[in-house]
Amino acid sequence: MIEIKITGENKGTRTDKFLAEELPANHNIEITRSQIQKLINDDSIKINDKTFNSSYRLKEGDVINIIKTTSKEKDTTPALEKLNLKIEDIIIKETEDYIIINKPAGIIVHEYENIMQETLVDVLLGKYPELRQIGEDPARPGIVHRIDREVSGLMVIARNQDSFDSLKEQFKDRSVQKYYKTLVYGEIVKDYDEIRFPITRSKSRYKMAALPETVHGEKQDQGKIAISEFDVIERRINYTMLKVKIKTGRTHQIRVHLSAYGNPLVGDDVYTTNKLREKNKKKALGRIFLVAYHLSFKDLKGEQQTFEIDLPEVLTEFLKTAK
Repeated sequence: MIEIKITGENKGTRTDKFLAEELPANHNIEITRSQIQKLINDDSIKINDKTFNSSYRLKEGDVINIIKTTSKEKDTTPALEKLNLKIEDIIIKETEDYIIINKPAGIIVHEYENIMQETLVDVLLGKYPELRQIGEDPARPGIVHRIDREVSGLMVIARNQDSFDSLKEQFKDRSVQKYYKTLVYGEIVKDYDEIRFPITRSKSRYKMAALPETVHGEKQDQGKIAISEFDVIERRINYTMLKVKIKTGRTHQIRVHLSAYGNPLVGDDVYTTNKLREKNKKKALGRIFLVAYHLSFKDLKGEQQTFEIDLPEVLTEFLKTAK
């Protein structure tokens, strides 16, 4: 264990920034600021025997205890191999400006705090190493949007900076058309509806939460505006199939909105009830019944490009028994 006592010279410095300079210089440990942040999140570094945030600014007399200097071991098992897939299986179209992929459920798009497994970005860099130069964040090269880990569907990956900038702008002004299909629990009577619950991070921090649209008759002023539209495709006794369009791009938006609407997504163990969580366990779908099946945007020539995919086989098989 390494112990460092803070002097007046370093007070006021962010802890992660201080350690990124201190450890290589005085302890012969090569480590990045990002790795230090992960160690802080793992509780492998403490100040005055207490956990803290990476942004904590040091005070004179603080004592930093570094329990270990390596983060959790990354699971290097190829992500697609786990799913019995090859990268060629997920590529829908490849041009000099972009790649269209059908992201399978079970793989996360990019590196994220405490995620220690191969990501879609890792997979793509293996085939397209030039992507490293594309975008604004080295952890998300070429990535202009994302899909949740247990969700599948269409994604566009930028292959050059002009394409990245164009796609980013189209997502920003909401001119990209994206539609999802989902199976939810329960019957929805309305053929169409718009859900407008604001979304914020929950108190537990690990998931999102929908807020009431109004409070005491006044418009809710907490959370971020979030708007989802749905059309009913099919009603069954215990389920409803929906086509969903999101007008905003909040984290887990469809899952949060439909759960708050009273119709959690089949297979979603996070935004649901204990009763439905047990039902998910019995059904053993192994993923969330949500697919980004339609994607349309303009390429660099200004021509509209539209792509659609069918539901994965595992979901069509599930539908055969879902009444």
